[in-house]
Amino acid sequence: MPRLVRRLTAVLSVPALMLGLVSTSASAQTTSFRTRIELPNGFQPEGIAIYRGTAYFGSRLNGDIYAADLKTGAGERIVRGPGTGSLGMKVDRFGRLFVAGAAGGDARVIDTRTHELLASYTFATAPTFVNDVIVSKDAAWFTDSRKPVFYKVPLGPHGDLPPQSAVQIIPYSGDYRHVPDVNNANGIALTPDGKALIIVQSSTGFLFRVDPDTGVTRRIDIGDLVMTNGDGLLVIGTTLYVVQNRLNKVAVLELDPSGTEGHLVREITSPDFDVPTTAAAFGSRLYLPNARFTTPPTPDTPYWVTAVPR
Repeated sequence: MPRLVRRLTAVLSVPALMLGLVSTSASAQTTSFRTRIELPNGFQPEGIAIYRGTAYFGSRLNGDIYAADLKTGAGERIVRGPGTGSLGMKVDRFGRLFVAGAAGGDARVIDTRTHELLASYTFATAPTFVNDVIVSKDAAWFTDSRKPVFYKVPLGPHGDLPPQSAVQIIPYSGDYRHVPDVNNANGIALTPDGKALIIVQSSTGFLFRVDPDTGVTRRIDIGDLVMTNGDGLLVIGTTLYVVQNRLNKVAVLELDPSGTEGHLVREITSPDFDVPTTAAAFGSRLYLPNARFTTPPTPDTPYWVTAVPR
């Protein structure tokens, strides 16, 4: 397979990198980069993370991880999955890929340089659907769309990965109301000030600000708007991007620093969207894998990634 070329023309600002808000370079020139990247037929992508010019994708079919160069589009499968899905993904400042394990009820941490499995964590048994993850300098937090809890994997002072016994299961309280037998908490991000979490509840379209230590939730005030089919979340500065998968659009909201209120600024659409699930940023673009939920999956079904201006 082609050797992946990793390029990053500028370095993240320290606050953004330390908070794990975004894997992007504010000044990277991406005009010569591809606006569409082909994935292997039958791959069934959902999650995406970007690190140093390489995009990582997880398969909801079997958990394989695929890596592609953003400039050339060349890619390869770098990790074979466990047979259960790989959904939301984030790369931390050490180049470690944190992967949400879907119905496996677990998570994995993979070295993006060596592709070695560094750690794995078991969170829950069925019914479970570990859907997405956000990483800060202190912890990784994972949502579970089938249980009214989220999971915290605390990190050591130097980013050390903890043992299984350190994993915390934190129940939601406050405004959040769990809806049985449907997808609930889905995408997750940090508030602009980095002090709390933001989640979207797919079943209701509500956005919540979540205390990361206690699980107390407060619905974010965005007026009468609801984020119908809300999926992946991305925060850059005070801008929140909400991917609305089956609506084939991304809502762009401006938040206050604490993430308690916000308003819709615009929406991003593309004729190339076919049920995008989440987004990662690089330079001036957002990259979104198309899950094609409305297309029956076969081994020959094509899948791709769409890049749009952010």
